[in-house]
Amino acid sequence: MKTSVFGGGCFWCTEAVFRMLKGISNVEPGYAGGSTENPTYENVSSGATGHAEVIHVTYDESQISYDDLLTVYFASHDPTTPNRQGNDVGTQYRSIILYETEEERIAAERMIADLQKELKGERIVTEVKKLEKFYPAEDYHKKYFENNKSAAYCQIVIEPKIEKIKKRFTKLLNEHGTQ
Repeated sequence: MKTSVFGGGCFWCTEAVFRMLKGISNVEPGYAGGSTENPTYENVSSGATGHAEVIHVTYDESQISYDDLLTVYFASHDPTTPNRQGNDVGTQYRSIILYETEEERIAAERMIADLQKELKGERIVTEVKKLEKFYPAEDYHKKYFENNKSAAYCQIVIEPKIEKIKKRFTKLLNEHGTQ
């Protein structure tokens, strides 16, 4: 099993998307990329910690590759908007890939370069940074979409992302479409 850390705005959204993929054994929301030790949601939400809302993904690379994870990651958020995703604004919502190995760094930078060639006038602002420490989020954030599907945020923001990924990446979905 391998692990990877991605931040693509609200971790509720990213967690819900990655839980649908085959080969994923765990997706844990949390915080990384900043300097504050043991941050809380309230600390991170203030924007003062330097941390981003991220997900820590555990996966079986015999079922899904790191490049596939990167492809879904970039398709599930807007990597051209600095410090925001939709109505979520602040450095805690930035687009960030926290790599653990040199191979991951190279793959992430290669994909960004390839995607950048396709864009007309926009620039990918995704930060690529070595993972120093991952801090798990509070329990109420875990499986947020699954546990709160009737909440307005889930219906208005997360559900459309889920549907988009389901249509575009059918071959990468687990048999149930959820974890």
